[in-house]
Amino acid sequence: MLAQGNAAPWFVGWGTLALINAGLAQGKNRNGLLWFVLSLFLGPFATLAIVLMPKVRNRIF
Repeated sequence: MLAQGNAAPWFVGWGTLALINAGLAQGKNRNGLLWFVLSLFLGPFATLAIVLMPKVRNRIF
């Protein structure tokens, strides 16, 4: 399948998912760039991890 030149939609979809994951991570006060890079390798598993993790609090009180 990838040998026939159909790889472009996969790269676009995977990159879009990485951008979405970076936005989700920043919404939970986490490093968006780190999660963008992790998402390039982990894909939907990174999305699941971000969704299940609690939001980081900036201050204790």
